[in-house]
Amino acid sequence: MSYEVEIKELTVLSADKLEQLSELLVAVVDDGASIGFLPPLDLKEAKAYWQEVLEPGVLLWVAQAGDRIIGTVQLQLAMKKNGLHRAEVAKLMVHPEFRKHGVARKLMNTLEISAKNIERSLLVLDTRSGDPSNLLYHSLGYIKAGVIPHYARSSGGKLHDTIFYYKEI
Repeated sequence: MSYEVEIKELTVLSADKLEQLSELLVAVVDDGASIGFLPPLDLKEAKAYWQEVLEPGVLLWVAQAGDRIIGTVQLQLAMKKNGLHRAEVAKLMVHPEFRKHGVARKLMNTLEISAKNIERSLLVLDTRSGDPSNLLYHSLGYIKAGVIPHYARSSGGKLHDTIFYYKEI
């Protein structure tokens, strides 16, 4: 697969971006991603989610191949006075057709540079134990803070452990 990936920050969602992000969310959830939704995810529910994302304290990037959104990630800024140095990495996702080509790494690198530029020196995130994303976060220097057993439920009803990570930048 040969394509050039460009990372862009979105501050508003056009109708086209909303549609593409919704289709991306449905694709990754239906592929088994643990990002707060269960398959099968209805496109209407996905659109409702994205319509609420861009609120104060949330930064959103997309990875594009041409005009197609193939990935996304969010930085959710802690807004309390004692937490203005930290933020949470959320909803990192790459379309199943575009995985294993460095898209997630590129999104994360952009997020980290931006976080540093706005003086967010501590990043936190969580992911399901056993997911491939654990290897990515480890390779990016995230440190395992702990595991919460039975934190997330899958579509089949099984409970999965979740690993919490942090990184000082």
